[in-house]
Amino acid sequence: MTVAWIDAGNGCAGDMLLAALVDAGADFDAITEGLAGLRVEGIRLTERVVRRHGLRARHVVVEAPETRHARHLPEILDLIGSAELPDAVKRFATKVFDRLADAEAAVHGIGRDHVHFHEVGALDAIADIVGCALGLDALGLLAATVTVSPIAVGGGTVTAAHGRLTVPPPAVLALLTDAGAPVAAHSAARELCTPTGAALLVTLADAYGPMPACVPVKVGVGAGTADPPGHANIVRVVVGAASEERGWVRAKMTVVETTVDDLDPRLWPEVLATLRAAGAADAWCAPVTAPKGRPGMVLTALAADDRVDGVCAAVFAHTSTLGVRLSPVERRSLPRDSVTVDYRGHAVSVKRGFLNGSVVTAQPEYDEVKAAADATGQPLRRVLEEVRAAVRV
Repeated sequence: MTVAWIDAGNGCAGDMLLAALVDAGADFDAITEGLAGLRVEGIRLTERVVRRHGLRARHVVVEAPETRHARHLPEILDLIGSAELPDAVKRFATKVFDRLADAEAAVHGIGRDHVHFHEVGALDAIADIVGCALGLDALGLLAATVTVSPIAVGGGTVTAAHGRLTVPPPAVLALLTDAGAPVAAHSAARELCTPTGAALLVTLADAYGPMPACVPVKVGVGAGTADPPGHANIVRVVVGAASEERGWVRAKMTVVETTVDDLDPRLWPEVLATLRAAGAADAWCAPVTAPKGRPGMVLTALAADDRVDGVCAAVFAHTSTLGVRLSPVERRSLPRDSVTVDYRGHAVSVKRGFLNGSVVTAQPEYDEVKAAADATGQPLRRVLEEVRAAVRV
């Protein structure tokens, strides 16, 4: 099973991540050919080996004509959707721009379809995102488990379309906050993480933290344009094979638990969804008899150590509890990936679990199965069975 670790301890920009992927083995010519499938003109990529603070790295330069045209989300998504690109690449690039639109909408207090992307909508940023999607796909990382280190954002100020802003700029802060991504302290008085870089990282991340147990197979180092004296302006991508014991992965986690007996029961589904969005690996509740015979619920969430604070904050914000209980646990989980099955012209995502390299569980995305069943007139049970059978080969 393929895993990856992205070292963003010195920040991240879209072109830096693209360069790291090329350095790790993604075919540069294939990426440029893929970008040619976009219905835009003038995009040109060049790459070379450079040194940053004494370290070797690869630098990719995206050249595109300047444009005053401020693109909106529907236009950008149409560019991606109509391009001659693999479906997985389109889906990933679309998710990145969706996150950017949500962040910009939150910052400006407007609807996401009305966001003027400015720098983010420029041709070079579109090339960064689609280019990264192509590179990730080439390395098999769109279906891998990806861990991202705490992300350095820098300090000082930066000049943007809205004038001089304190680092991190609002869109970066909104992206990291929404994803519950940890920020790394850094002494640099400059912008280290751009909105495009932040959106790519949080869309990729399955987890945040140090490099997971693995056997490293490929290492890519991508350089930013600047070479400041205080640090190496690089992003590292490590591609590895999962280091497994008896076919599963072991991880230290924390159980967050509380008992609630005064919450409107109609709110529980939203509470559970909110905890998962805050970073809980799982969340559930079970009925109990509370003091004085009152019916209550024990709310339980399972979280990695770097997500515990975010999960606790979500519990306090969305329930009526005044305290939570924390217990350390060890989780053993199956390595997994996600694949897409074409069921009679309808895409259905399936999460697969592996034991010693063999598929032992396959769980299709229920909403997509339901949509395929409705569209084809097939019984829901039959669609589930056929989709599961298709990925157990």
